Formats: sequence, C-alpha cells, structure tokens
Amino acid sequence: MSDGSLTAPSIAFEGHTIAPKPALDSGLDARSAVAFVAILAVGLFFIAYSVWADIADTGVHATTWLPYLLLGVALFIALGFEFVNGFHDTANAVATVIYTHSLPASVAVVWSGVFNFLGVLASSGVVAYGIIALLPVELILQVGSGAGFAMVFALLIGAIIWNLGTWYLGLPASSSHTLIGSIIGVGLANQLMASGSATGGVDWAQASKVGYSLLLSPLIGFGLSALLLTVLKLVAKSPVLYAEPQGTTPPPWWIRGLLILTCTGVSFAHGSNDGQKGMGLIMLILIGVVPTAYALNRAMPDSQVQPFLQTSRYAAEALARGHEAVRIDDPRAVVGTFLRTHAVTPDLRPALAALTRGVAADVQRHGSLRRVPAEEVQNVRNDMYLVAEAIRRIGKGHAVPFEKGDADVLDVYRGELDSATRFIPTWVKVAVAIALGLGTMVGWKRIVVTVGEKIGKSHLTYAQGASAELVAAVTIAAADVYGLPVSTTHVRSSGVAGAMAANRSGLQFATIRNMAMAWVLTLPVAILLSGSLFFVFSHIF
Repeated sequence: MSDGSLTAPSIAFEGHTIAPKPALDSGLDARSAVAFVAILAVGLFFIAYSVWADIADTGVHATTWLPYLLLGVALFIALGFEFVNGFHDTANAVATVIYTHSLPASVAVVWSGVFNFLGVLASSGVVAYGIIALLPVELILQVGSGAGFAMVFALLIGAIIWNLGTWYLGLPASSSHTLIGSIIGVGLANQLMASGSATGGVDWAQASKVGYSLLLSPLIGFGLSALLLTVLKLVAKSPVLYAEPQGTTPPPWWIRGLLILTCTGVSFAHGSNDGQKGMGLIMLILIGVVPTAYALNRAMPDSQVQPFLQTSRYAAEALARGHEAVRIDDPRAVVGTFLRTHAVTPDLRPALAALTRGVAADVQRHGSLRRVPAEEVQNVRNDMYLVAEAIRRIGKGHAVPFEKGDADVLDVYRGELDSATRFIPTWVKVAVAIALGLGTMVGWKRIVVTVGEKIGKSHLTYAQGASAELVAAVTIAAADVYGLPVSTTHVRSSGVAGAMAANRSGLQFATIRNMAMAWVLTLPVAILLSGSLFFVFSHIF
C-alpha cells in the first residue's frame, strides 16, 4: 500500500481554520493489490480444503452436489457480511490516529486489519452462540431444511444491504445493531407465516439482554469518554495534549505511542467481538448442510465420555426428582413447546429427564461423538440443544426451583452439552479473520471522514482521540468477556462526541442528528428487510 503522504488543505469549522487534513485518497498500489488478491486466494483455498477434509474424515460420500453448492453460496454471503463489516467499522479504530497524524492512512488501515485478524483468532466464541440463541428454536433445529436456508440468506443479505446503504451515506451505523434486527425480522416473519401471530418467534428475554447492551453502547461511549477527558485534564497538565495538531507533524513520540496503542486495542477488541457474529452464522450453515462433520464436536476426546455419562445420570436424577413415576410419550415436543412459549408445565422436568437419558444412551452406545452414525447425528445434536437451552432458561429467574446441589449438577451438565455442540473449528476463525481483516483495508474513507471531520466543530486533539479509543477498547473487551454483542460503532463515534462535548469544542448537530436517525432506523429497517426476504426465500426454497 502506498505511504499516504499528507496534503496541505485545511478543514474549516464555522470560521475556524485548523490543521491540514490527512490524505485519504491513496489507494492500493500494485504490490499491495497483488498481496491482497493472494491472501484472498489462499484464504478461499484454505476454506475449501478444510471443509473437504472435515467431510472426508467422516467417511460419508456425497450423493449430490446441490447441498455443497448451497453451502458455498451461504459461506460466501456470510464471509461477505464480515468483509462489509470490516470496511464499515474500520473508522472506529483508525480515524483518531489518521486525524492526529500519528499514522498515515494507508498504514493505519493495514495495522487495524492485522489486529482485527488477531482479535478474531483470540475470540472465545461466547458471543457467536449468544447471537444464535436469538433465532427461533424450530429454525435452529431444522437449519438444513429449506426454511433454514431461507433464514440464513435472509438475515445475512438484509444486514449487508443496510450496512452498504449506511456506508455509502457515510453514516457510522452499527453492524451489530443491523444483524440483531435481521435476526428479529426472520423470527417475526417465521411466526407470522406459521400462525398469524408474531409474538412467539423471538426469544425476547435474550433479545432484551442484547438490546440493553446495544442501547447502552452510545451512552457508555459518550459518558465515559467525557469523564476520562475531564480526569485527564486534572492529572496531565501538558498543553500539547489538548492542542490541535500543528501542520502535518506527528505528535510527540509518547502521545503517538499512546494513540497507536489505543487504535490497536480497538481493532483487536472489534475483531474479537464482531468477528464472532459471522462465526455463529457460519456454524449454523455448516450444521445444516453437513451435520455429520459439524453438528457434534468430533474433536472431543474419548476420555471425556465416561465423565459425561456420569454427569448425565446425576442430571437426569436431579430433573426427575419428585417426578419419578411420570412417563412422557414425546419429551421432545414438551421441551420444544417450553422453549417456544416459556410456559412451565408439570411435564417439563420429567420430559427433560427422559431426553437426558436418551442423549446418554446414544453416546454410550457409540462410545464417542465421532462414532455417532451420520443418520443419527442431527437428532443427537438437536436433543442436546433442546436440553441445554431448556436448562439455561429454567435457571433464569429460577423459573423451576432446584436444590443448590441439583442446580450445580445441572450447570455442569449444561456446560458439557455446550462443549459438545457449541464449538468453533479453527478454520472458521481463520476464514472470518481473513474476511474481516481484508475488509478493513477497503472502502473505509467515507466513515473515517465523518468521524474525523463531521462530529466536532474543531479538530480532534490527542487527548480527545485517546479518551474515545481507550473507552471503546475497554468497553468492547469487557462485553466480549460477558458474551454481549455491543456496537463498536456506537461506542467509538459517541466517544468522540463525548470528548468533544467535555472539551467544549462544540458538536456538529447535523451529523449527530443523522447518526441518531441511523441508530433509530437500523432496527426497524433491518427487521423489515430480513422479514420480507425470509418470506420470499421461503417460497423459493
């Protein structure tokens, strides 16, 4: 990539003439373009080889290529979402280092891309399955059906359309917000099509948890950045921290190092949080198309089978305690109804106990998850998913009371079920990391300009930039630990606004208004887009 040398034109804010703005027009030079294409080609080959190797390892031979064609298209769209997410959200990390002349624009976006890549690789996977938990239970259990493909295509394409639209307008809207809206839209459309009522198609408890994190993101970014800058003024008296950059000269080395460090932190945190959203959707696709390879964690060692069987026996006893004489004809239906309606019935605990015994019998019969026959894999996984989700939900708010010892056993058992069904193969992390990392290097200019020039009425100072980025990095990293999908965009852009307000630099309210409109409109537009697409795709598939 070219060096991105700085130019002389200055920015004017309501009569103020301030430091020259950086050059943002330097694109990929020939060597960078070749490297970009080479990394993309290697990534695609790695994905194809990994899928082939995983399927070959199961010993199952394909009888038709149609599912694999759909798999390829679905993976392409899922990785396309992460690519768009990359260039849509790059401004969150690089705007400060670019507009304080700490790094040339071309260097900053490559630096950000590398640490987005590393952030994805280091992610835990908790956020990935937190996103999936928002989807309707019946669609998750039948993800390999036509409705499952309609769901995946609808929510991904709907999210991509809105992300591209807000990017084109230069609005720092949230990719997380968009994806959540798309998932809710699919859930509502599925419920309307099934029964004419849209009240049961979404796990509203989980949606509320996610909604709170998205709602609080801009408030946290604004408030903490303003507070941090105020504290900084009290403890660090150096005037250079609060002055506009002079010409195109980089800041003093210690300030430059701090700004690059906070840029690195935001990039890493963005990768570790936002990258997981694509991972969860890719796992849904893989489970639906090639369940033999991906529905159960085949990497789980055989040595864990006996402890799992023992925990299963204890869990079944805890669930059946006081209901030993009750026999349930169709335990899957009872548990499935609870997950859809959240209504606790007397049959729930014995039904869960029966499913738990059934799962244990299946695993014991075959000796390990790797040996479960292809025709049984999906059913075993679905039973594990039903039990784990039901235990998770009855534990929330103590919907079903248990003695402490029994509750502890069920927590351990749920963890073991999750390790068998909620896993992310290494190649999926690498694929998402490549897509997100390469995405940060393309199309970033529009939103960088908005964050760097159009939020405040004066040029961003070093202290303002560091305050906003430090708050963003810490907030996103904390959300990753707790499995919450927060909005990097909301935290970062509102952090800049908070720092500007605390410094009494003035805000450009036209930009703030447009950002607020994008924030308000994202959810309903994403719901409408994905719900409409789900209706169309359901009839196509």
